[in-house]
Amino acid sequence: MKSLELLVERIILSSRWILVVFYLGLVAALAVYAVSFAYKFAKVAMNVFVFDDAEMILAMLALIDAALVASLILMVMIAGYENFVSRFDEAGDDVSFLGKLDSGSLKIKVASSIVAISSIHLLQVFLNVQQYTDGQLMWLTIMHLAFVVSALLLGFLEQIMGKLKS
Repeated sequence: MKSLELLVERIILSSRWILVVFYLGLVAALAVYAVSFAYKFAKVAMNVFVFDDAEMILAMLALIDAALVASLILMVMIAGYENFVSRFDEAGDDVSFLGKLDSGSLKIKVASSIVAISSIHLLQVFLNVQQYTDGQLMWLTIMHLAFVVSALLLGFLEQIMGKLKS
């Protein structure tokens, strides 16, 4: 019976390597998103003398939004791999910019990134307010506030958990 238990444990522990497929998929998604970003940037660059101030601000916000999404993908890839699959053997200083991300702090960083992305999107909406109904504006604002409250609650819970561990 003990050998069966050891076999089951090995299978379960080895199954974490299945996650590598997801992380490699995120690498491919990031590459595709980089192409999309380059296309958006080229459109902005070609219209730099055509866009008025509001259009240029919206275009810059779209580029900032894209950069935040790309950063979020990278953060999830690196931290997820390190937390759930394996440590990076030779990348000590290469990933030190992330700091030590356990699953709790990763959730907070992801939630913070989502709030930042939502903020930029909401700013874009308010800069084009004439294209939205009052109901749409209300729901977009409520969704953004839900993201903010969720991030705050995650931070609060992480703080409580940190105190309990101490």
